[in-house]
Amino acid sequence: MAPFPTLDDVHLAGKRVLVRVDVNVPMENGKVGDATRMDRILPNLREIGAKGAKVIILSHLGRPKNGRDEKYSLKPVAVELEKRLGRKVVFANDCIGEAAEAAVAAMENGDYLLLENTRFHKGEETNDPAFVDALAKLGDVYVDDSFSTAHRAHASTEGIAHKMPSFAGRSMQVELEILTNLLTSPVRPVMAVVGGAKVSTKLELLGNLMRRVDRLVIGGGMANTFLAAMGKPIGKSLCEMEFAETARKIMADAAGANCQVVLPVDVVVAPALEAHAPTRIVTIDDVADEDLILDIGPKSVTRIEALLESTRTLVWNGPFGAFEIPPFDAGTVAVAKAAVRLTKSGQLESIAGGGDTIAALNKADAAKEFTYISTAGGAFLEWLEGKRLPGVEALRDRFRQI
Repeated sequence: MAPFPTLDDVHLAGKRVLVRVDVNVPMENGKVGDATRMDRILPNLREIGAKGAKVIILSHLGRPKNGRDEKYSLKPVAVELEKRLGRKVVFANDCIGEAAEAAVAAMENGDYLLLENTRFHKGEETNDPAFVDALAKLGDVYVDDSFSTAHRAHASTEGIAHKMPSFAGRSMQVELEILTNLLTSPVRPVMAVVGGAKVSTKLELLGNLMRRVDRLVIGGGMANTFLAAMGKPIGKSLCEMEFAETARKIMADAAGANCQVVLPVDVVVAPALEAHAPTRIVTIDDVADEDLILDIGPKSVTRIEALLESTRTLVWNGPFGAFEIPPFDAGTVAVAKAAVRLTKSGQLESIAGGGDTIAALNKADAAKEFTYISTAGGAFLEWLEGKRLPGVEALRDRFRQI
């Protein structure tokens, strides 16, 4: 049994079910631009509806600052959701009060209703008890299917779970099971790839992972800080020299934890971060003063590929280079393709998450071939950092009461 209640633990027929999802999707000219997150929630919504429940959907969109802002209305999302769900989705122009209550009262079993953006009310982000009560008034059961917002103690992600019978939706359940296994009982050896621009944003992640993985591969701009801490020349490259001592401590602590830290041995440099800029491949000892390090080089790729051959579990967060601009995507693409090949052959379980990571893997046509891709950003990182997520802990509290 999972350490949190799931849909297997509740009878839903005839119930008003409040389902928290994450349809905070990119919008383009008033329409949904990328529906990846929407596709993840469809099986859960269909299951709840098929069991005879009234499905009342909650979500936020964007960061409205001062109450209602039509730019962040979920009305266009209702149109796209209806198309993908293959069922009528009614839209209510508020998530609490008379409009929401009337829309819920008009529902029949099996109907779907999308309520307006929860962040149009200040009580959402402050987890205001009165706003929580107003939401809870609309339902009999709460289902959280939004792992990507579980790191926020907001009214619709945490507060409401303490007010009514609460359960994990199917995509939340899958995510929690996979990530729990990743941190507690992975198949070894385990390799973590951590990239991105700054060491300062991922100190807790590095500290937690080095105690749990066998190999820690550091890429992106943050690798420059580690190289500089080792006395290597990095030219004009992005670097946080104020964290040089921290980088040295991380490497020393990793050695003490029997974790191999893998840094670039060669890099791709250019005079500027521009598409098709003139580039050179140099060793990490030969970076010139005017150079920018913008990707890992072929020897670094080969080394990582060789380590992957003997790796059984891979967790990936962050690209190796400035992947948005060619040719500085080459290192990320090459390693991603190697991971896909090993995943397809059954040699590797591959898990990745984070917005930049997914974008980079999509560019390599690799994302769909990974064992699991987390669409969560901050929640995925905080989970890997070993933090307790308010939305998850609220479900665990409910589990202990069952």
